[in-house]
Amino acid sequence: MKPDILEVQPQELKFLFELKKQSSCSVQMNNKTNQHVAFKVKTTNPKKYCVRPNTGVIDPKSTCDFTVTMQAQKAAPPDMICRDKFLVQSTVVPEGTMEEDVTSHTFAKEDGKSVDEKRLKVILLPPPDSPESSPDNGTLNLVHNNEGREIKDENVQKDSSNDKVDEGLEVLKIEGARVDAKRKEESFKRTEPVTRNEEPVTRNEEPVAKNEEPVKTIEQPVKRIEEPVKKIEEPIKRSQEYIKRNEEIIQNDTEELLLAKEVEETKLKVKELESKLNEAKATIIRLSEEKRLATQEKHFIQGELDLLRSKRHRAQVGFPLLFVFMVALVSLYLGYLLHR
Repeated sequence: MKPDILEVQPQELKFLFELKKQSSCSVQMNNKTNQHVAFKVKTTNPKKYCVRPNTGVIDPKSTCDFTVTMQAQKAAPPDMICRDKFLVQSTVVPEGTMEEDVTSHTFAKEDGKSVDEKRLKVILLPPPDSPESSPDNGTLNLVHNNEGREIKDENVQKDSSNDKVDEGLEVLKIEGARVDAKRKEESFKRTEPVTRNEEPVTRNEEPVAKNEEPVKTIEQPVKRIEEPVKKIEEPIKRSQEYIKRNEEIIQNDTEELLLAKEVEETKLKVKELESKLNEAKATIIRLSEEKRLATQEKHFIQGELDLLRSKRHRAQVGFPLLFVFMVALVSLYLGYLLHR
């Protein structure tokens, strides 16, 4: 058997069932390992129950509670038997895992991953003032039984008195001489029921004293019923305290979320500014490179212009000398021809 990752108490969810009223039950989970454990609570009837929190991460060697709230019901189930069930899944997760990271894929049984599952049953308890749990029915039955016993005792007393009368008549038949005396005694005895009726009155006092014992015996189950009611009130108080803590945690979480959003927005703005600065630096470098190339081209063109100017100047200076030299040669040739 695989060792249990979480110890879940209690194994049965007991709800105090009352029509049109909600009922809550608290469950405690104990992480017995030296690792972080993620848990998830599932139910066969999610519309009927509300689980808070239904997922989370438990630190090593620590405990965590979750509260199950049953919604108000319009009708009671037959024989107060509920077939709803809960499943608590748990598995080891790496350190630093947050509650938002716990998903259904976390508990997928793949690659030899160990997933512990605990199944919890639902038990419905009747309210203390219901006819099923009230002790009044027991007292009424005891009173009726006592009354029946008193009636039977009176009938036995009457039967015994009638037997005595019959015996007296037989004696009178045997003793003929004393018939008148016996009849007078019988008439006297018949007038005695007024005094004998006083006896049942005193005898009726005994069952009243006896009935005090059933009342005491009835008080014991009443006390026994009050004890589970007190036990139920304790988890309700715990759940209320847990809800208050959760509300404070939610408020703190909302503030932290707002701060986190503001920090993220500022980070985005800083990133945008950095990207713009990088673009500006790139444009500056590109423009400076273009400027350098332009200056080089300018110097190159300037040099070429200087060369062209120098060549042009040389051409302008040499052309008149050649013209003069040619003219001189032509004049010498003409002079030679004339002298001949």
